Amino acid sequence: MLLGNGVPVRLSLSCFSVTGCGSTGVTSDTQINGVVAMRRFIDLSIYLENDVVSDPPPMRPNIDYIRHDTGAEQMAEFFPGLDKSELPDGEGWAVEMVQLCTHNGTHLDAPYHYHSTMNDKLGGAERAITIDEVPLEWCFQPGVKLDFRDRPDGYVLTANDVETELTRIGVTLEPLTIVLVNTSAGKRYGSEDYVQAGAGMGYEATMYLLERGVRVTGTDAWSWDAPFSYTAERYAEDNDASIIWEGHKAGRDIGYCHLEKMHNLEALPAAGFTVSCFPHKVRGGSAGWTRAVAIIDDD
Repeated sequence: MLLGNGVPVRLSLSCFSVTGCGSTGVTSDTQINGVVAMRRFIDLSIYLENDVVSDPPPMRPNIDYIRHDTGAEQMAEFFPGLDKSELPDGEGWAVEMVQLCTHNGTHLDAPYHYHSTMNDKLGGAERAITIDEVPLEWCFQPGVKLDFRDRPDGYVLTANDVETELTRIGVTLEPLTIVLVNTSAGKRYGSEDYVQAGAGMGYEATMYLLERGVRVTGTDAWSWDAPFSYTAERYAEDNDASIIWEGHKAGRDIGYCHLEKMHNLEALPAAGFTVSCFPHKVRGGSAGWTRAVAIIDDD
């Protein structure tokens, strides 16, 4: 294989196991002028599947699987006179009929999901962009991981928490860095308490990131905010509605996207990786499904 400048490149693939979600990562090596650079891909996405707790009951996905024998019957309808036994092994296609919410599985939320307007603190409110309008350059950038697995369920992370963790890992945020939040929810995916697990990002913590040019964030919890059950308890104490969905609502002031229901963040270093999270192009949608992946180039 030749690069555009005529330099020969050797590509090869091998596999290695990545903990979490039964996923497999892929590593490749690229040789340029005798120097081999290793590249690893780490899957950060959960499955779209039946019978695994990843959403509240009314929002769960449903997948109907059409196997090859039924697919042969369907295929025969396109060819009058064809008996399915005439097909190789009597098999036709396999197809899945899927009923989904755009917020099922690992997905990217658009600013439109949080509010009808955005950027109030960047010169005045404007129409919030939908998922098909999210700039592609937001979705392929260097990543940073903040480790908050020690925080209890329902804890609302603050700007000080974020700043302290960035200091601990020795990272200064650059504009468009994708910031991923590793919580205790990640290891509880599939369990009955997953939706109520993990810490959440509060308004101040979210704004700390956005004011430094971050435009895509992510979490392995069900929501960017603290679980609703804990927020409801706090709301019942003083009826302060400003605490409801406060991390999401930061998008009113500065538009941004976040990934929810990520997985395998434990496998990532604090920095030194690139995140790819291009969303499905749902016209006018509040979110889009994504196969989020981390890419690590090793010397």
